[in-house]
Amino acid sequence: MTDTPARLAGPVRVVGAGLLGASVGLGLRARGVDVVLADASPAHLRLAADYGAGRVDDGGVEPALIVVAVPPDLTGRVVADELATHPEAVVTDVASVKVAPLAELEGSGLDLSRYVGGHPLAGRERGGPSSARADLFIGRPWVVAARPENPRSAVSLVEALILDLGATPVEMAADEHDAAVALVSHAPQIVSSLMAKRLADSPDAALALAGQGVRDVTRIAASEPELWVQILGANAPAIVEILRAYRDDLDRVLVALGDVDAAGARRTIAEEIAGGNTGVSRLPGKHGQDRRYARFVVMVEDRPGELARLLHELGELGVNMEDLRLEHSPGAPFGLADIAVLPEVEHRTVTDLTERGWRITG
Repeated sequence: MTDTPARLAGPVRVVGAGLLGASVGLGLRARGVDVVLADASPAHLRLAADYGAGRVDDGGVEPALIVVAVPPDLTGRVVADELATHPEAVVTDVASVKVAPLAELEGSGLDLSRYVGGHPLAGRERGGPSSARADLFIGRPWVVAARPENPRSAVSLVEALILDLGATPVEMAADEHDAAVALVSHAPQIVSSLMAKRLADSPDAALALAGQGVRDVTRIAASEPELWVQILGANAPAIVEILRAYRDDLDRVLVALGDVDAAGARRTIAEEIAGGNTGVSRLPGKHGQDRRYARFVVMVEDRPGELARLLHELGELGVNMEDLRLEHSPGAPFGLADIAVLPEVEHRTVTDLTERGWRITG
């Protein structure tokens, strides 16, 4: 991934050879770090090793760092086992909740100074070692839930892991982390899944009209139910708080839509939509910058090389594309390229593309 030497010397033991564990192994192996793998499933273990995520741990080496990548309901127990079995190693994990595993560990009576919780904000809709990627974590935030009793050397080792995988360390307390992911990950999963559920028995004619809006809202609804039962159950209090507020907003909209001619009904609807505008405007842009972009839509013929030609011509015009979203037009031989650029170059870009024969639709 980079020509700079790896920060970790290894060996690193990865416990759990699913998507995240195997991706950690692949990323470290790409940096030349020795990785040994362990998994309760022999099939997962062999498959991850065959893909090059590491070698099966035969007990012949003592790891300096252990990465626990098991489901959330097993994380506390496995971390405890690893701390007891490897008394010199620093242990971290990749669980998407931090309070519940820590509470379980604190009840074990173990010395937890060598445990530094972690959570990479990365993943894919499909799981398992066959879906793993060495570049899965590049550019992604990776929370480090360090605690006062952690020596700086232990935290630094976990940060070295994160940097070697191309991610960005972000220090957060366990409770702060769980509240944050409830807002930006866990509650959105429920909203997306419930909206997608409405599509299950919908007429085919209605689904044929589906555009990018419904696809954006429901994209993460393809996630694995068994895993999400564990995640949501472990972070239930924080999620419930957000969903109750969401329900209150939804109730106000339902009342307004129930009688749109009632006094204040249209204002309620407008204010809820405007509140969404305010919220989405706070999401950080590219590279985490708080910067807004201008958007326009280009019609792209559905034939080989057309999208590449559009991107090449943007380069010729000296325009840096800040974001790109593609939408297929149902039943039509073209797609729609939703392009974001800096506001100061929007007019020039649209004008130049139009002169080159591109059709701009918005």
